[in-house]
This record gives sequence, structure tokens and C-alpha cells, in this order.
Amino acid sequence: MTLLPIIAAAQTPISATSGAPTVAEAQAFMDGVEADLLASSNEASRAAWVQATFITDDTEAISAKANERLLTKTNEFVVRARRFDGLQMPPDLTRKFMLLRLNGTPTDPKLVAELTQVASALDGMYGKGKYCRTASGGAASAAGDEEHCLGIDQLDVLMAKSRDPKELQELWEGWHTISPPMREKYARLVDLSNQGAKEFGFRDTGDLWRSGYDMKPEEFSAELERTWKQLEPLYQELHAYVRFKLIQKYGAAAERPDGMIPAHLLGNMWAQEWGNIYDIVAPTPVAGGFKMYDLEGALKKQIGDVPPLEGAKKLAKYGEGFFTSLGFEPLPATFWERSQFIKPRDRDVVCHASAWNIDS
Repeated sequence: MTLLPIIAAAQTPISATSGAPTVAEAQAFMDGVEADLLASSNEASRAAWVQATFITDDTEAISAKANERLLTKTNEFVVRARRFDGLQMPPDLTRKFMLLRLNGTPTDPKLVAELTQVASALDGMYGKGKYCRTASGGAASAAGDEEHCLGIDQLDVLMAKSRDPKELQELWEGWHTISPPMREKYARLVDLSNQGAKEFGFRDTGDLWRSGYDMKPEEFSAELERTWKQLEPLYQELHAYVRFKLIQKYGAAAERPDGMIPAHLLGNMWAQEWGNIYDIVAPTPVAGGFKMYDLEGALKKQIGDVPPLEGAKKLAKYGEGFFTSLGFEPLPATFWERSQFIKPRDRDVVCHASAWNIDS
């Protein structure tokens, strides 16, 4: 997943066409913008894909330059789009212009280049990040015994399956040692992003992002708060229940004095979903009640004892079957031809499940 915000800005002064603009001109302009940006976006997406699946200094530079070209071209279109400000257009065309104007890249070309370079470097640092344990599984380290270095794909499995609170804390803390070297670059990324947003009348990048939902940023925030208030009682009950079950399992290791749940005990490096600890928090079965299913075992049975690459493809095919059963189209041939299904043994890659919409 790229760290570069999907943002662009005005930069190049382009002379305005004389005369009052018309809807026909606006439509022709937008048709050209969409065709041009589609080609540029595909180029940038392909470069980003190569970087994510083959992380080197060279692929980082190639991806950064492709993004720089995309943002620079978008800059020109944003400036030219101002000619149509205030023109009464059909709703769909009006919305396209609104989305084009939601931009926040700095207008200085040197800062655009710096933004893409910093973002590309951060992607690479994250993808290459490893936690290296000592041979004895000792204290967390970012550079230790290479034989015991773990990428996020391996750490994900350990975090999901381990039920040793000390090991979970070690893995969580160890993985997070990759972040201090990224701090300065990430702070710069935020500064550049906020600078661009302010140049275009937004308070900051967050304000810009909240402007893309067919409502004002403050209306979006209010709607989000309203939705949260509806869910908050349920979440607090769920949080209290899960915390109670974790304390039952781990004792003092799970019992923080502030009432929070230690993130490393939730079965996920980012504590973003809790399904991996269902065996700990599931209600006690009663006669005639629900039955626990071993979904991992069932999937392994479906896939069979096959080599890893074949197994990964069969797993993807099995998942595809759910969507085709709902009436969705099968995955295109390019998915099976170009996707990376398992981690290569000879290079660093970004090892997160992600879907890339390239060439469209």
C-alpha cells in the first residue's frame, strides 16, 4: 500500500482560453483530462507495482519519478479547470470538476519531486522492515542474527497463533523498531502534504480528505461523530467483554490500570481486527448451542497437500467462488498471470494482501 496521498495541485501557469466558457467546452476538457490521467495513472501504478514486488533503490526512484510526472500533469489540469469555475453544468460533470479540484500537492516543482521521493522511500522502508530475534529469542532488535529475521508475513502468523504474552510483546515491540528511522521522513511527508492542502484553501490534509464525500468537511465530521455515538455503547460492551476474557487468559499481562487492552494481545500487529483470538473470547459452548468450526482446517482440506504457490492460487480461486456465486464476474486472466501469490525467496517485497486496479 503506497504511503503517497492521492493528491495533486496547481503549478504551471497556463493561459486561459478567451471568451466565456461553455458546457460543451467543459465536457471536452474533462474528456481529455480523464484520457490523459488514465494513461499517466496506469504508468504510475505499474511503477508502484514493480517497486512493491521488487524493492530496490532503483525501483523506488522509478516509482517516485512516475508519480512526479502524474502529479505535475494533474497540476496543469487543475489550473486550467479554474476557467470553468461558476459554470452551470450537469450534475455528473460538476462532480468530476469538484473531485479534480480536491488537491493538495505543493505548487513548487521541487517540493512535488521531494514528496514523491519521500513517499516512495517510506514504502520501501516499510516493505523491507524486519525484526531480527537473537538465536535464543531474546530482546527485540532491528538488526541481529539474519537467520532469525522475520518479515511482517511471518510475524502476522506468529501474532495470530501465539498464546504466550511475553512472546507476543516481544514480537510487537520488535516489529515496531523499524519505525524510528522512518520518523523524520514521515514528518516531512506530513509537512509537504499539509503545505499543499493549505495552498488550496484547506486547513490541512485531513480537511482536504474530508472534502471528498459530497458534503462539507465539517458535515462529514459531524456525520462520523453521529455514527460513532450510535455504535459507541456496543463497542464499549464488546471492549469490556474482550478485556475480561483476555484477563482470564493472561492475568496481569492483560490488566492495564487505565482499562485499555494491550495491543499485542489482540492477535494482530495493528490490533485492527480481533478474529484471531476468537478461541479465547468465544462464549462457553452450551448443550444445543453454537458449534465452533475449524475454518483453517476446513480450508486446508479444500486446498490439499500441494506446493505453496499452487496452494495460494487455489485459495484465491476458492475465495473468488464466493463472489461469483453472488453474480459477480470472474477475475480477469491478468489477475492469474501477473499477481504475486507468495513471497519470493530472493528479494524484499511488500507482503500485504492488496488489490491493484491497473490498466483501467
